[in-house]
Amino acid sequence: MGYYIKVKDKVKIYVEDLRPECKKTIVFLHGWPANHNLFEYQFNKLPKLGYRCIGIDTRGFGKSDKPFNGYDYNTLAEDLKDVVEALGLSDFTLAGHSTGGAIAARYMYRYKGYGVSKLVLIAAAAPSLIKRPNFPYGLDIETVLQIIEGTYNDRPQMLQDFGNKFFFQHSSEAFSKWFFRLGLQAAGWATAAIAKTWINEVLFADLESISVPTLIIHGIHDKIVPFELGKIQHSMIRNSILIPFEFSGHGSFYDQKDEFNNVIDKFIGNRL
Repeated sequence: MGYYIKVKDKVKIYVEDLRPECKKTIVFLHGWPANHNLFEYQFNKLPKLGYRCIGIDTRGFGKSDKPFNGYDYNTLAEDLKDVVEALGLSDFTLAGHSTGGAIAARYMYRYKGYGVSKLVLIAAAAPSLIKRPNFPYGLDIETVLQIIEGTYNDRPQMLQDFGNKFFFQHSSEAFSKWFFRLGLQAAGWATAAIAKTWINEVLFADLESISVPTLIIHGIHDKIVPFELGKIQHSMIRNSILIPFEFSGHGSFYDQKDEFNNVIDKFIGNRL
């Protein structure tokens, strides 16, 4: 079931809501530059296990409205808060991949984890995606600047290059084309603006504020958000569990989709 929820500045956010009759709820926040369809192989499986699965398209991406502004973490977290309130959600698991993980961290900090009972960070772009003077981890800023330049000059080529680094396991040519099309559904200005947010914002205080049980899933072969960031998240978040995925890159939800689904099910069911 898909529908729209109006948030700040009359922006309409697209929500995919599977099995709303189920009591156990997982809210998924996708990574850049895709949309909720990134979790197709979770939406195939987890509803069968009795989970209500809610996929949100971040503003600027997928089927959501694509305003020119509003791509800072505060606004994106506020969008999530508006969706949570509109749906009356409580006692839910919040799962964020990559930039979605960064948005989840800001939501936990800014709204004191409103409604969230458990958190799942999947290759999260936190506390900083780029290296900084006092933070020698993550990507070189030049890498992100090249992504921004590529977005403005040849976005399809940038997306193809990005997709070639995303997964560790071999995938079919048809799957690669499908993944590429997810990125094309975003607005170019939103694609670039999120990359600028990676440069402009950090999430150190955000991670330290998290107190709910937290599962950190990170592929050890991740070329986009280095595995080192997952270890740092684990050290900063009390009551967290780090599960290294040994045969995954940035997309563990597909590289090791069966293991991924099982780990999330066990975590929510207190079996880890």
